[in-house]
Amino acid sequence: MSSGDSPSEDKSADSLAVIKQLPTDLLLIVFIHGFKGTDTTFKNFPSRLEHVLTEVIENLKVECIVFPAYETKGQLMKTPLQNAAVEHFADWLTTLTVQREVADGQGGGAGKTRVVLCGHSMGGLLAADALLAFVNSRPDKNAPLWPNIIACIAFDTPYLGLHPTVFKNSATKAVEYAGAARTVVSDVFSLFGKKGASSTVSGQPPLAIAAAPTEESGWAKWAPAAYAVGGALVAGAAAGTAYYRRDDIGSGYSWATDHMNYVRNLWDEEALRKRMRDLVDVQVHLGVTFHSFYTLLPPAPPSFSSPRTFVILPQRTSPIAAHFLPARNHQAADEVQAHTNMFNPRFNDGYYQLGLDTAKIIREAVMSARGIIESDDTEAQKDVEAAAAMEETLPDQGESDAKP
Repeated sequence: MSSGDSPSEDKSADSLAVIKQLPTDLLLIVFIHGFKGTDTTFKNFPSRLEHVLTEVIENLKVECIVFPAYETKGQLMKTPLQNAAVEHFADWLTTLTVQREVADGQGGGAGKTRVVLCGHSMGGLLAADALLAFVNSRPDKNAPLWPNIIACIAFDTPYLGLHPTVFKNSATKAVEYAGAARTVVSDVFSLFGKKGASSTVSGQPPLAIAAAPTEESGWAKWAPAAYAVGGALVAGAAAGTAYYRRDDIGSGYSWATDHMNYVRNLWDEEALRKRMRDLVDVQVHLGVTFHSFYTLLPPAPPSFSSPRTFVILPQRTSPIAAHFLPARNHQAADEVQAHTNMFNPRFNDGYYQLGLDTAKIIREAVMSARGIIESDDTEAQKDVEAAAAMEETLPDQGESDAKP
């Protein structure tokens, strides 16, 4: 220390040096498609979200990954197979998280990787059930949640069922819906390998763990929860994460009636509401942010005098209502088109706002996990930066993500 430096100045400099040496946080955002979704369901939305978050959150490495899609056909899925679907995803996410934490730990250890689950349509049901399975698999209520999931965000997920007008409009516009129906209708098991195989696809493991966990890396307190997720523990996952697609579907009307049969036979209203209560409870007690975006079409007189949604919404007086957020679309011709093109800016003029709203939720979840409360001025500045980043042209963007 020079003669002109005070002890307080020296201490401040040391503190800044320590901050600069801290390892960069890793944020893993996992996208889960639904219905007849594929690896391209989300188009450029993940890469754009990754870019925005990197610009507005300091000391953070962001990685967006789409859960792989696999084809499986079969009869109407029963509860054991639904549980296998959740178990398969939990195993996949566990392996992915271990791999990332070993590779990027740099002293951070288990729990250093923060995870956000983003599910579209039925993928939101899978994300919710997997989160609840991890919560319930902890050895005790005081054990930390691992993987360290900080947010669960759904996009047009029928947590309370599909809106009845979807069936009505599908029946009256069967010819128009025929093409869209084929892209929408599928079982959620198109996400998984046959019979929900949890470790291999065509004999090959989806991911390999780079190194074994050690007590030094902080795994000792996390490992029990990490390896406890299994069939017995996910057996209580609510019904609704499977969907049946008949091979002979030839029109939107068939699609609508199949949906009606599915809802009638599989969706227990109390089970659906319990899932919602459990998700809100997890946010209150474990700090895991939960929000569900729903497509909202404006009135279009004379045919439609009221706004339209693809999913049923909770009553405004319900405690869960605040967790449902509108994703407005003034371009889509109907609910199905709005649903299937949620991540396509050519058919959704609310695409960029959806990206900004999603980024803000994730940024707030990251700041909360860091124990940081931002001032109003800081939030406003970050919103401006996010808006600029959202509209920037990405190197691999191409024409599919251009404004209409």
